[in-house]
Amino acid sequence: MVDESVIAALAGLSVTASFPFLLYGAWIMIDAETVSWNVLMRHLRYIVVGLVLTTTPIVTWMIPRVLEQVSGMAILHAFFGVQAYALLAFALTGIVRIFQAKRNADAYEDLDVDIDEIHEDMGHWRKRLRAGVAGFMILWLCAWVTGLYRLFTLHFGSLF
Repeated sequence: MVDESVIAALAGLSVTASFPFLLYGAWIMIDAETVSWNVLMRHLRYIVVGLVLTTTPIVTWMIPRVLEQVSGMAILHAFFGVQAYALLAFALTGIVRIFQAKRNADAYEDLDVDIDEIHEDMGHWRKRLRAGVAGFMILWLCAWVTGLYRLFTLHFGSLF
């Protein structure tokens, strides 16, 4: 059986490795003058990899052990993580509506279409998307920092 400290380190490494994918995926959208279908697909490829690298250790290793390790820091870490995913779900409500409206208007093919002219609620959906993504990243960072603290204090504290 593999030592729990090794699994904890691998989980931490996986979550840490997701950060560049999440940032680069966001940068693709920020840097694009127009969001074509190809830009969207490229963005989603990086974001999905980042989310898989983060979510897999959470679902397979962290959540099953959370009740065994209840402490103030564990609760804080879980709080930040749950709130991050709640804001991601909030962002998805905007993403889905934007995607539907752009698809219905063929705005991914016709790049001359003004996105704000596609639907009267587009500005609202885009604000929802931005708030959700920004909140996700801020809370993800808080969860990551508290998770690293827990990793080192629980599994590697005796080394220092």
